[in-house]
Amino acid sequence: MSLAARRRVAVIGTGAIVTDSHLPALRAHAERVELVAAVDVDEGRLDAFRKEAGAQVAGFASTEAMLDAVRPDLVLIGTPPALHREQTVAALTSGAWVLCEKPLCLSLAEYDDIAAAEEASGAFASVVFQHRYGSGAVHARELITRGALGTPLVAHCQTTWHRDADYYAVPWRGRWATEGGGPTMGHGIHQYDLLLHLLGEWEEVRAMAGRLVHDVESEDVSTALVRFRGGALATVVNSVLSPHEVSRIRVDFSDATLQLTHLYGHGNDDWVYTPAPHVDPERAALWRTPAADVPSSHTAQLAALLDAFDRGERPPGSGPDARATLEFAAALYKAAFTGQPVRAGEIGPGDPYYAAMHGDHPDWAPKERA
Repeated sequence: MSLAARRRVAVIGTGAIVTDSHLPALRAHAERVELVAAVDVDEGRLDAFRKEAGAQVAGFASTEAMLDAVRPDLVLIGTPPALHREQTVAALTSGAWVLCEKPLCLSLAEYDDIAAAEEASGAFASVVFQHRYGSGAVHARELITRGALGTPLVAHCQTTWHRDADYYAVPWRGRWATEGGGPTMGHGIHQYDLLLHLLGEWEEVRAMAGRLVHDVESEDVSTALVRFRGGALATVVNSVLSPHEVSRIRVDFSDATLQLTHLYGHGNDDWVYTPAPHVDPERAALWRTPAADVPSSHTAQLAALLDAFDRGERPPGSGPDARATLEFAAALYKAAFTGQPVRAGEIGPGDPYYAAMHGDHPDWAPKERA
């Protein structure tokens, strides 16, 4: 693509996630994109970002003013979660595509507002799930899809991280109305999104959640048992109480065990394949990850989005794909808070867990503040 034909990009929010992850991704694709505008309510933070990003970046205090003045092709959103739905809908309505940090929104009801805005505008909104896009993940999904590892049987998905009281001192964290949930929505969602990406549709969830340490509205740990449509059984653990931090996916297939162990991102060497005793070594050798090593990153996901933009296709990580991960989160919360199994597709309009992840459960819904 010529420099004159680059996609014009705006960012909403100029905090650490945009400065440390989105800005390097834009620079890595400088031949395809041009950063033209940034929005932030904090003037000092906006000025610092513009100094880092370049003098050509116009600054705005509001999303609406930016969209009216600039009309970007693509908007990257890195604000606190409570703002995502409103900002995504505004960008879509202006005709821009969107790449938004997780969670894309705080409920299935909000997601369906975004879907309606997509339908009306013809633009698309993707959520940042960068772990899908490294070469190791792409290779693993291809192997699974064509049955090279056999039938998936048993899986474990683990996000065991540690967050202290200072982390929750940020006013919007730990509150349903502003964060949407605890580690189920804000931390483990990356890992179980990758699990769903690898294994496909789930059928049933049973779960538990607790507030074991932190004085917050939402949970600080959750666990789930999951049955996938193909029959595989999985455990999912989401924690911010774990001094030894790790992110892990393990799937036992009939012909191999696949293991991914990392923390905040992975490369090819983090994916390990162990063949079953009956598997011929020559066959197992074909499972090795490719020579080209593309780490999971915002840069890798932005490349996939721009490719879809060039083709005029719905980008990965949007539409039903994005909704499925959010539905899984809602199902986990409903199963944990009600003590009942939840089946795929059962949470819809009229269900309290459609409108909010806490489902207005008396033990979990936010209390009125004095």
